[in-house]
Amino acid sequence: MIGMPTLLHLDSSAGGTASRSRRITAAFAEAFLASAPGNRVVHRDLHADPLPHLPDESLHWAPALRGAGADPGPDAERLQAGLISELLAADVLLAGVPLYNYSLPSALKAWLDHVHVPGLTAPSPVSGAPLAGRPAVLIATRGGDYGPGTVNEGRDHATPVLELILGTEMGMSVRVVTAGLTLAGTVPALAAQRAGAERELADALREARSLGASLGCPGA
Repeated sequence: MIGMPTLLHLDSSAGGTASRSRRITAAFAEAFLASAPGNRVVHRDLHADPLPHLPDESLHWAPALRGAGADPGPDAERLQAGLISELLAADVLLAGVPLYNYSLPSALKAWLDHVHVPGLTAPSPVSGAPLAGRPAVLIATRGGDYGPGTVNEGRDHATPVLELILGTEMGMSVRVVTAGLTLAGTVPALAAQRAGAERELADALREARSLGASLGCPGA
């Protein structure tokens, strides 16, 4: 990191102040800011200020790779260019990923569709690999128990997609912090697991703060 390290902080939960993913991302961001003078955080709340769905299929590609006659429109191009510039300018990406219907929130998916662009962010002969090795931290929260041997094992279809696109396809160095049983305090069937839910939250907060501090001051 050269100059003032920048964190791009994405939240996508519809849960407001009760959201555990928001609580954990906030702990990471606070530690990142505090770890070195001049650190900055760019926060984008994808739920409160949602992005449109990708309006034209040609936006999946860099302009140089689009087919003849592609014309997604200037407003759509400006929005996509701004989102990509914001990502490329960040030294670290942080995303809150609450599990909705076994997948990622549509607000986060819309952001992903705008920024995963071969020829701009995904490696290609045109762009090189501009995000290779850059840290991406996913805060994955799940309402139930998704551990080995449970009925929900393997049903998290959000985290693998993000690991594939951000990591395998875009070359970022992805790390995942998880907290399960987030519904233990409100769903009677999970009430017996409330203590476990609190332990998972405490562990996730501790890990997020540690990661935020280390990525905010990597040379320390």
